[in-house]
Amino acid sequence: MPNTGKRTICKTAIQIHFNICKEIGVQLDKKHWNKHVPKSVVTNQGGKVTILWNQQVQTDRTIPNNKPDIVIRDNEKGTCMLIDVAISGDRNVIKKYAKILKYKDLTIEIQRMRNVKARVIPVMIGATGTISKSFRKYMSNIPGNHDVKELQKIAILGTAHILRKVLT
Repeated sequence: MPNTGKRTICKTAIQIHFNICKEIGVQLDKKHWNKHVPKSVVTNQGGKVTILWNQQVQTDRTIPNNKPDIVIRDNEKGTCMLIDVAISGDRNVIKKYAKILKYKDLTIEIQRMRNVKARVIPVMIGATGTISKSFRKYMSNIPGNHDVKELQKIAILGTAHILRKVLT
């Protein structure tokens, strides 16, 4: 049962990954995000954008937090986005700065090594679908058409799944 919470986070991240791939022109096998199985590394048809899924970012120095959920490297714009998805207790939704600080060393190292502008985008949704005031602003920085209500629904259904397992 410990993996049920991880499953909800994964489903949320899969939908975000699917929408990013669709937006940047990655060839997708499935038409709906629910059937999408992310590959570890994908690039768009021009090879200008690379997306890493649940992969450690290789650096010269040892950095403990080096595995964000999604990494988007745009070679054309010289940017790198580290996306960390979390479904937490509703009170912890406002703790997005902890997520940003968690990857601060990795951000600095990526900027130093690859000469790109790197930033962390926290995607935090409460177990009952609550979001912070800045959630939509963060989501607008991620390529793709992301339906906030759909992401909230995934979180709520995940919570219901966990409760059903515990209460039966």
